[in-house]
Amino acid sequence: MSVIADTSSRALQAHYTISEVAALTGLSAHTLRWYERIGLMPHVDRSHTGQRRFTERDLTWLAFVGKLRLTGMPVADMVRYAELVRAGEHTHPERRELLETTRRDVLARIAELQDTLSVLDHKIGFYAHNGTTCGEGTS
Repeated sequence: MSVIADTSSRALQAHYTISEVAALTGLSAHTLRWYERIGLMPHVDRSHTGQRRFTERDLTWLAFVGKLRLTGMPVADMVRYAELVRAGEHTHPERRELLETTRRDVLARIAELQDTLSVLDHKIGFYAHNGTTCGEGTS
């Protein structure tokens, strides 16, 4: 989800249709409806004909949800976070704890990836220096 954090590159609109939001975020209309249904999206206003009308605030929220998805946070935790946001400022400590837990998980994954990168760099170095020899026992 590249999107949304930079609103200066597009004209600010009061409202966006679900197809416009899908195009801006890379999420499908089905996913946007699902987010709303499970409580991950706050209430989305509707036009007089019942068409969803997303706001800049909704787009900003979706950008944040996209970042949470990238962390690997479970959907249930994202929904819980959204519920806490809607509940008000008194939930700041619980929100912070959810984010700190996710941050720890991300740091652990980064460490695992750095270790994996080190192994790959070692192998690449081996092949760069010994590319014409055969018989490496560990591939």
